[in-house]
Amino acid sequence: MTLLKTAKPEMAYLKMGIYGEAGSGKSFTASQIAIGLHKYIKSKKAIAFLDTETGSDFVRPIFKNEKIEFITAKTRAFKDVLTVIDEAEKNCSILIIDSITHIWNEMTDSYCKMHKIARITLNHWQPIKRVWKDYTDRFINSALHIIMAGRSADKWDYVEDDEGVKELQKVGTKMRGETQIGYEPSLLIEMEQFRKSARVGGGWINRAWVVKDRWNLLNHKSFDFKHFDGLKYKEDSFKAFLPHIEMLNLGGKHKAIDMDRTSDDMFEKNTDGAAVFRKIKILTEKVQNALYRAFPSPNKKEDKIGRLDLLKKAFDTDSWTDVCSLRHEDLEVGLAIIESEIKKEAK
Repeated sequence: MTLLKTAKPEMAYLKMGIYGEAGSGKSFTASQIAIGLHKYIKSKKAIAFLDTETGSDFVRPIFKNEKIEFITAKTRAFKDVLTVIDEAEKNCSILIIDSITHIWNEMTDSYCKMHKIARITLNHWQPIKRVWKDYTDRFINSALHIIMAGRSADKWDYVEDDEGVKELQKVGTKMRGETQIGYEPSLLIEMEQFRKSARVGGGWINRAWVVKDRWNLLNHKSFDFKHFDGLKYKEDSFKAFLPHIEMLNLGGKHKAIDMDRTSDDMFEKNTDGAAVFRKIKILTEKVQNALYRAFPSPNKKEDKIGRLDLLKKAFDTDSWTDVCSLRHEDLEVGLAIIESEIKKEAK
């Protein structure tokens, strides 16, 4: 079987992301673009809105005025977004998701409740990301135009000043949610709201900055929208991004990524993962045994404090739950520290 084939246009649907602060125009702009796209492709199907913060109520009159069937699902449950995409793919031409930030938060909160944990540590991210992949796969591969809106978050990094001192500084913005969510849309824009002039009553303008256009036609451009009447459709929001939309293979076959092909057969079942799990279990038992050898009494106050102090010194935490969530490499280092401290005390 030959994998390499002559390239052809297979991106047939708009996959767009919009993020910004409160009042920047995310929901309104997403709705305006959806209506414009609906008219452009001459769709007879409904536009769906997965609503996590009641935004659909406030844009509903625009769809009504344009005589477009508008259907909604008001939920923040991650499992519901998967169902909604599947339903919309069959019955709708366009889906608005607002806000993906709430959906991500609900998913991580549900994980914490299920596992009875107060916070997520490094050990938990792999199963969470594996489940989240069900959403990103649908977002990319569904035969459906999707406009995904999310809240804004700051990006931070250590920046070195003229004296060589590194300070934590804000270096940009991103869509708030799963760390790599901004990579999924082919068209990603950031919305902001600013005053037209410094004088009181000068009015506000919503500005859209193109963060990413994979056709490289709109990158780093900005567009100002004067949205004064929330009950009317204004085509300027749609036309601003039409150059990206025109490049899509609209009406053609959509094939983003072949998700059926995997490397599963390269790995033997229940070997590596099981071995790592067993190694972690053995190491945590060794840590526990070492602590009790040094401080044997389970009830004596001094021994309890001694065990906790030693745990803190070795792993920078006195929580046994935290210790059990560490990688085996970290457990090996911590065990070595404990054994070294015990030898020092013995001398």
